[in-house]
Amino acid sequence: MEWEELEQACQACQRCSLYKTRNKLVFGGGNRDASLMFIGEGPGRQEDATGIPFVGKSGQLLDKILAAIDVKREDVYIGNIVKCRPPNNRDPREDEKKACLPYLRNQVHLIRPRIIVCLGRVAAQSIISPDFKITRQHGSWTERKGYYLTATYHPSALLRVPSRKKEAWEDFKKIKEKLASVQKEP
Repeated sequence: MEWEELEQACQACQRCSLYKTRNKLVFGGGNRDASLMFIGEGPGRQEDATGIPFVGKSGQLLDKILAAIDVKREDVYIGNIVKCRPPNNRDPREDEKKACLPYLRNQVHLIRPRIIVCLGRVAAQSIISPDFKITRQHGSWTERKGYYLTATYHPSALLRVPSRKKEAWEDFKKIKEKLASVQKEP
């Protein structure tokens, strides 16, 4: 599917029950030609209200981190494992993730980023490996099908546990290095 068709399919989606409680679909956003793509787990309250990914407190923190590594938000693409807010910000259930992942895969196919950064455990377990341990494996790289994959702590986790910010900062410095290296590749 191309962009318009994909977005319409997501708007009309009823593959899981999350569509019943959403205010707005959070399709994703940013540069559709990005080399760098971030994937979170799902929309929160502010995202559900606006339809824009990462606009709440965790999004504001993500913006600050991106600025600190000299990456502009408008130069990246940001999506989520699920496009509708799970009630009370709970983790998406397996059936919800399975229903939504084909849409995310289609977005990745259209964007063709060189680097995909999973924000948090849920995204990392859905994209990198089902047994991914965020506290042990964050910042490590995997190459698969021409994509460089890594994960770091979700910004909301950094707000809850500020002591992890130093580890996340090291991850983001590696992301900046990888981005510089892939932009030099032919």
